[in-house]
Amino acid sequence: MFGLGAGEIFVILFVFLLFFGSKKIPELARGLGKGIREFKDAANNIQKEINDSAKGVSEVKEIKELKELKDDFSKKII
Repeated sequence: MFGLGAGEIFVILFVFLLFFGSKKIPELARGLGKGIREFKDAANNIQKEINDSAKGVSEVKEIKELKELKDDFSKKII
């Protein structure tokens, strides 16, 4: 992983533990998890809005096409 050996990873984790302390690490992980969850929710909401908008545009286009077909049909009958 990234060219790091097991000993190097252990030293990094040990320094991380010394720097933040055993009580702070779960709080940091929780905060990181919440941030990732909020980001994913926001991305999903944006994607949903875009899809809903595109769906509305296609529905309007279909309605216009149906009206044009109806007008063409009624002109041919009359």
